[in-house]
Amino acid sequence: MKKLLIGLYVSITVALLAWGYYQAIYVAPNDAMQGEIFRIIYYHVPSWAAAFLALGVSLAGSIGYLAYRRNFPGRAQMADAWAVAGAEVGVVFLTVGLTTGPLWGRRAWGIWWTWDARLTTSLVLWLIYMSYLLLRRFAAGPQMQTLAAVLGIFGALDVPIVYMSNRWWRTQHPAPVFGGAPGSGMAPSMVGALLWNMLAWFAWGALILAFRYHVERMHQLNAEAEAEAALNG
Repeated sequence: MKKLLIGLYVSITVALLAWGYYQAIYVAPNDAMQGEIFRIIYYHVPSWAAAFLALGVSLAGSIGYLAYRRNFPGRAQMADAWAVAGAEVGVVFLTVGLTTGPLWGRRAWGIWWTWDARLTTSLVLWLIYMSYLLLRRFAAGPQMQTLAAVLGIFGALDVPIVYMSNRWWRTQHPAPVFGGAPGSGMAPSMVGALLWNMLAWFAWGALILAFRYHVERMHQLNAEAEAEAALNG
């Protein structure tokens, strides 16, 4: 039954990704100013939204680990597994966002990169979580998990700064499409394509997040079994 449900969810996710692609490429009209290149928005925005969702999971896991590590070690390990899974998936989607952004900017602005507030804070966010993953990779033991949790919480503080940067400061990056200044927003013929892709990328992100959590938990349980066997042997 479990395999059937997983297979069904995977099938729905693939269908949503395909439908989102169709909406973005064949249904949504060209932008009046930017033409075809504007279609990157249907992948650029969902990648950042999925990244923020994954980093939110990592933040919750990091807080949970620090809260449970002394009195509930089992729960702490589960929280830590969610923390590292969220960080890894978040970095994947951040990388997609930082790749599609310059591709779009090169055509829209005539430059690949500019050190404005939105782009700089986004790069800082990526660097923090890459540091998090490097810490997880090259350090070991409970102290590593504690340091990683603290770094994960610190990194998450940059998420609202990234989100609000083009509201707080003047940036080369466009103003917010939704919830920005008067007149912001998208044509109704474009909104549907964006929402379908948002849903598809959330489904995809949840899928790989759950898979990565499962892998991390198996790794934790195997390490615990090996340590117990070595102690008893």
